[in-house]
Amino acid sequence: MSSAPSSSPIPPDESASCVRAVDGVLHRRQHVGPKHLGDPAPDEATLRELFAAAAAAPDHGRLRPWRFLVLGPAARERLAQAFADALIERDPAATAEQQADARAKAFRGPVLIVAIADLRAEEPDVPEFERLVSLGAGIQNLLLAATARGYASGLSSGRAMRSRALRDALALAEGEHAVCFITLGTALREKPPRPRPAVDEFVRWI
Repeated sequence: MSSAPSSSPIPPDESASCVRAVDGVLHRRQHVGPKHLGDPAPDEATLRELFAAAAAAPDHGRLRPWRFLVLGPAARERLAQAFADALIERDPAATAEQQADARAKAFRGPVLIVAIADLRAEEPDVPEFERLVSLGAGIQNLLLAATARGYASGLSSGRAMRSRALRDALALAEGEHAVCFITLGTALREKPPRPRPAVDEFVRWI
């Protein structure tokens, strides 16, 4: 069993290399769509490491206002039907081909995870938007931990996330919300780095 992460300061002789490594992971991470992800993918032991990284996210009040579902084959079948049902909810005239396309989305990528926001706790000092920030930080930690281990990742959502069909397929409680899917695997094609905004485009010194 691995020991708990240490909070001790990084020794000066290791600090520079640590900074370079962390910056490299941060800037190397980019979105890869689910249909462009294949094997090899993280196994259960590696996924547990990624979720441990997610658990290091800021969490005001220690509410843990989020959880994750790793979807296996049976869950993906239920999700596929939920995608088709959600499409029909929005468009009763959807064709058989459109429904098949909706179902196919549930089977893209070797590892599929659902990120769920849990907003049920009554805690006036921790508003909902702050809990969602905690979830976002947890997701980013997970993505960066995956990148550090050589895996690619992508986030996806869509109108089906808000459907009754999907809520039922995932057995969500009232106050829980499916926020996005996280797909993990190995990139099947090279993707050029996405341009990042310059710091002065979104930061003001006041």
